[in-house]
Amino acid sequence: MINETYKDMLSKKSVIRELSEFATKRGEEIGYDNVFDYSLGNPSVPAAKEFNEAMKELIDSKSSMALHGYSPSLGNPEFKKAVADSLKRRFGLDYKPTHIFPTSGAAGAIAHALRAVTKPGDEVIVFAPFFPEYNPYITGAGLKMTVVEPDTKAFQINFDKFVRKLSSNVKAVLINTPSNPSGVVYSEETLKELSKILKEKSKEYGFNIYLISDEPYREIVFDGKVCPYPSKYYDYTLSCYSFSKSLSLPGERIGYVAANPADPDSETIINMCGQISRGTGHNCPASIIQQACAKVIDLTSDLSVYETNMNLLYDELVSLGFEVVRPGGTFYIFPKALEEDSVSFCKKALKYDLILVPADSFGCPGYFRMAYCIDTEKVKRSLKALREFVNKEYK
Repeated sequence: MINETYKDMLSKKSVIRELSEFATKRGEEIGYDNVFDYSLGNPSVPAAKEFNEAMKELIDSKSSMALHGYSPSLGNPEFKKAVADSLKRRFGLDYKPTHIFPTSGAAGAIAHALRAVTKPGDEVIVFAPFFPEYNPYITGAGLKMTVVEPDTKAFQINFDKFVRKLSSNVKAVLINTPSNPSGVVYSEETLKELSKILKEKSKEYGFNIYLISDEPYREIVFDGKVCPYPSKYYDYTLSCYSFSKSLSLPGERIGYVAANPADPDSETIINMCGQISRGTGHNCPASIIQQACAKVIDLTSDLSVYETNMNLLYDELVSLGFEVVRPGGTFYIFPKALEEDSVSFCKKALKYDLILVPADSFGCPGYFRMAYCIDTEKVKRSLKALREFVNKEYK
């Protein structure tokens, strides 16, 4: 027999991927340059040149075994040290290599973090709007996903609703800042209030509720600001990171879990991640990619294009009458649709070769997401199609 759970998932494919596939097919008909594809969050800027140079240097200078042999089960020591030193420099927490576990991107980091601090049957709280893949990450670990309804005025945390969702069944809270899909950065005030509540409830329940912080967009922040680091505000935080966006390396699948050194169990959790890998077949990201990232640990690609694109879209959306919270980072913007049914709204947009993602699967019906990690020239051309769409369908 075959597994009915995964068979059932075939009928519930990612709407993002389905729209991306539609855009590709449409591009074959009219030329992809004429399809304004805002579906998939695939970084559009080139990988950092220093990363490519590091790869070349490694290939020229190291043996095949050193480059392509198995890395230790807990990760390449050079990579772990580079990550720990960088986090300590940037955020002032006493990270050591023993607090770092390399993973296959942020998804792999979340998968390990969830399993390290929960058991099947426990609840994990997420805040709408959320990345739709959180659902299979959480339920695939045998857990229940509990959703806190959104604060659509600012997309910060709705604390009244959060507190009502908390119970002794909740063992972890999963946040994403800067946020996919809203582009909102959680403020320091939000993180302090979240920490206060988690400390109070942990004391009440007699165990530590863990905060799992999904941070792949940490470096993409606008207006000269920086993203507050959640681990600074709560000791029982597992930081889940990916170099997919900062270095434009999504296909290399490289990230890590960083366990807060203030947690007495932090090193145990990292050692546990090695055992979780045994049960999931993870067994570390590619050895050569770990080594190359270690050499460019504090660098990023040129990410400025995302702020340029955001400003173009935000100004146009506002001028057309959309309700939209201005993103503080990422390469996503999250307007309210011009009708209650965002699925219908996005279907109508297809007639104008605008590929927009309805937000029902993000836990926020009535909204839609635009991933503006595309060339600025194409963003500018898309504005005419957006105006035509709105004027013909809604004016």
